[in-house]
Amino acid sequence: MLKLEPRPQASRFWSYGSPLLALAVTVVIGVILFVALGKDPVKGLQVFFWEPIKSPYAVGELMVKATPLLIIALGLAVCFRSNVWNIGAEGQFVMGAVVAGGVALLADKSTGHWIVVAILLAGVLGGMAWAGLTALLRDRFNANEILVSLMLVYVADLVLSFLVYGPWKDPAGYNFPQTKTFEAVTQIPRLMQGSRVSIGLLIALLGVGVLWIFLFRTRAGFAQQVGGLAPAAARYAGFSSRKALWIALLTSGGAAGLAGALEVAGPIGQLTPYVPAGYGFAAIIVAFVGRLHPVGMVFSAILMSMFYIGGELAQSRLGLPKSLTGVFQGLLLFTLLACDTLIAYRIKIKFNASGNRSRPSGPALATPMQQGGK
Repeated sequence: MLKLEPRPQASRFWSYGSPLLALAVTVVIGVILFVALGKDPVKGLQVFFWEPIKSPYAVGELMVKATPLLIIALGLAVCFRSNVWNIGAEGQFVMGAVVAGGVALLADKSTGHWIVVAILLAGVLGGMAWAGLTALLRDRFNANEILVSLMLVYVADLVLSFLVYGPWKDPAGYNFPQTKTFEAVTQIPRLMQGSRVSIGLLIALLGVGVLWIFLFRTRAGFAQQVGGLAPAAARYAGFSSRKALWIALLTSGGAAGLAGALEVAGPIGQLTPYVPAGYGFAAIIVAFVGRLHPVGMVFSAILMSMFYIGGELAQSRLGLPKSLTGVFQGLLLFTLLACDTLIAYRIKIKFNASGNRSRPSGPALATPMQQGGK
């Protein structure tokens, strides 16, 4: 019979191999789903893993999706390594988009290009303010940051809806719930003609380097991680748990708000009720699949953006529901959690006394009392 046996120490191999195994299991389950739905599994896998990279334009669209996922995941990694569970990055993303959109609406024909910097800073501050509410309630009243941050997501969505259905609604928009299209001067600069990839990609890659230095080369980053791994040791060393809480949540909120600003002043170009795209929740999976390491999250962000694009293509080309994107995201997360068991445990095949694999049956399963009370 199969048995899980604790390892003397965590497996370094499976620390990195677990995400790859989880991806392989996700693909196998995906094939089974396509067959069950009566679709060609080869075409199904093609729209998820080949179509997003088959041309330069497709790769550009992949980067457009991966940019907000990576930026948000970088901020979440600071939280999770600090043992602060910010589950509300989606709300911080939305509020960053709202505040950035408010600044963008102030622009007119005479506004200079400096407005782009103001928009990005507004997005960062909006996300930080929204995350700061969670930090305040956790710090002052010991409220659970998981519940608070999650509930604030819905509040942020309602704030956005109020604005686009009310005071910020475009009077020339044929009664659609949206703001006017932002002036061209507010557009986030693009990296190349014919592609929607903006400087947001460069900001994301810069963030990878900054986070790596912060986590692994600075005393402040060391303090954040010690506080998450061993709170008692952190207190003994004189590291402030309150400071770690505020740094983690403000950093995470600022990153999510920046992603929101890049999204509304980039590909979207206005505020609509559809700004919440689930990036804040998907970035949680990106962070953990990437092992909370800056470089690992680059690859997991690309993988997750493939799921987004693949889900859209599966809807248009295969007639499958758009919710298939969420199905694949959930499968990847749960298979990762299952495969992570191999980090701390090894699978052993237990043999009986005769040398054959034991095959327990009903009567053979004696309780400890039946075996002599031990």
